[in-house]
Amino acid sequence: MPRGTRAGAIVGALAALLALSGCVPSFLNPQQPVSTPTGEEVAADLEPFYTQVLKWERCGDGMGCTTAKAPLDWSDPSAGETELALVRHVATGDKLGSLLVNPGGPGGSGYDFVMDSLDYAVGEPLQERFDVVGFDPRGVGRSSGVACYDAPEMDEYLYGITPGVRGSDEWIAEVESTERAFGEACAENTGPLLGNVDTESAARDMDLLRAILGDDELNYLGFSYGTFLGATYAELYPEKVGKLVLDGAIDPAASESEVSKAQAIGFENALKAYLEFCLSGSDCPFSGTVDDALDEISRLLASVDQSPLRGTDGRLVGADTLVTAIIYPLYSADSWPYLNDLFESVMFGDADTALAFADGYNGRSEDGTYLDNSAEAFTAVNCLDYTYQSDVEVMRENAAATAEVAPIIGPYFGFGDLGCINWPYQSHAERAEIHAEGAAPILVIGTTGDPATPYEWAVALAEQLDSGVLITYEGEGHTAYNKSNACVNDAVESYFIDGTVPAGDPKC
Repeated sequence: MPRGTRAGAIVGALAALLALSGCVPSFLNPQQPVSTPTGEEVAADLEPFYTQVLKWERCGDGMGCTTAKAPLDWSDPSAGETELALVRHVATGDKLGSLLVNPGGPGGSGYDFVMDSLDYAVGEPLQERFDVVGFDPRGVGRSSGVACYDAPEMDEYLYGITPGVRGSDEWIAEVESTERAFGEACAENTGPLLGNVDTESAARDMDLLRAILGDDELNYLGFSYGTFLGATYAELYPEKVGKLVLDGAIDPAASESEVSKAQAIGFENALKAYLEFCLSGSDCPFSGTVDDALDEISRLLASVDQSPLRGTDGRLVGADTLVTAIIYPLYSADSWPYLNDLFESVMFGDADTALAFADGYNGRSEDGTYLDNSAEAFTAVNCLDYTYQSDVEVMRENAAATAEVAPIIGPYFGFGDLGCINWPYQSHAERAEIHAEGAAPILVIGTTGDPATPYEWAVALAEQLDSGVLITYEGEGHTAYNKSNACVNDAVESYFIDGTVPAGDPKC
């Protein structure tokens, strides 16, 4: 996966996009001081974890916060502990249970998602009937986290320019060296946790959270990567599935190279949709046809790949960073107008707008510090969740195939294997279909114009799940629930509150 774009696997920037929308709600709710676990029977070595009593302390604006303990290694619960950070907004009405929320990533903070933007995460009807619980999965944010580099080192890792022609032996050797050094730093600064941040372990954590929150079944709302986390839970614990909504679904059977190709196509299609919107207005930096504009963007990327632009803080904008800056606003059609300023500034040789957009995606603040560890956790989780191969010729073939189907964005989405082939903990995970046989109905939402999680992935997941129910949203942007479509919102909220399952795809 190329540095700067980290495009080798699922990305979910829902929470980060709040920086563009400025959505920060205010509310006040009373807190229950403790949560009573279900008391269900579990293996003796898991009993200390499943019998925890959570003590909530008031935090934020009427929220409650606490920390739970989970086994460091689920295959050996006696090997140590890891901590999970939780935040809760208590139901304002007649409570039905808890609702766990994950915003995506991997690496996205569910804690921040709920604490800072509850109204963006879930609609008011769900706030009324559920305790909405945000949590940071293992390795992420306020939970026991992956730690690799300090801020200046992260700058060099994410924004540094790799010498040599992209895809050449020199370039590959340099990227491989950079990624090996990053992995070694992660291992040194994180310790054994680094080998246990896989999605299956996080899904087992969710079952633990379900039990100690006092719920017999899991109610869960997962976006983007969070759909894989939720589907994995359903496969492991089908009998514990309450109501699961998987929005912006991914195909759990897709390989790393298939993911990269599909996302390159998705972002390229979103770029075309933006250009149609742009060219219909009066302040578009492009002229002519969409194809003319695409050609200009292609030349722009090639230009900065050859001769990077320097920002006022000294950092450089090469093609990888510019691609990151471009795809960040493509997650939401509401953010498309920001791309006008981005392209115009780069055309005039100004790197600062591109750096600001890439910083938003990477979680970097204006003072040069990083707001979270999402970039580090992203790689750590993906390196355990996929199988990678080290055959350079196969990498080149896959990169060429991606560039052929997405000639503008695709050339910068190749060689994702380089990020993980020398990872300190090698993965042998095989991507496979998830069926969750015996689970209650699970809603799977797909947006036809979703750039990050293409619609066909939602179709695939809904077909794989024995109880999957597809909801199609015909529109643009990443994920669909709690945006502006009443059809999607009503389907999701009726399902959670009343248990109503659509008889067929409503095609919202």
